[in-house]
Amino acid sequence: MNIQIGRAIAAGIIGTAVMSIVGLWIAPLMGMPAMNPAAMLAGAMGGSLALGWTAHLMIGTILALIYAAVAPALPGAPAVRGALYGVAPFLLAQIVVMPMMGMPLFSGSAVLAMGSLIGHLVYGGIVGTVYGRVTARAGLPASVQSASTAR
Repeated sequence: MNIQIGRAIAAGIIGTAVMSIVGLWIAPLMGMPAMNPAAMLAGAMGGSLALGWTAHLMIGTILALIYAAVAPALPGAPAVRGALYGVAPFLLAQIVVMPMMGMPLFSGSAVLAMGSLIGHLVYGGIVGTVYGRVTARAGLPASVQSASTAR
């Protein structure tokens, strides 16, 4: 496995920033409430907004490093591969993290859950695009290796 750590870190920071822009400024333009995961994290941790933003960026970076490890097993071009990966953090956030922060499953609202899904798909698509092409991983079936390296 050949993980490009620097590219993954850059992809995580950029993906998290773009996801945040979508949640804070684009979502309201689409008729959804503004979503600020950094403020939610800060509130859950009892800390400042700066702590929330730090945690949000760290989570996005760690998730991008995980993406770099699993990307060779995902189908599609880099943006598609990343968007597919974005579904996993969305489900983790909605099924595990939100209840831990005292919120209902799937944010208790189809509109909020849809907004979160859009944000995570954007995050993943940006991460996939910034990280770029991936190399085949040893141990994968030849069909998966050829599909992931052909792009």
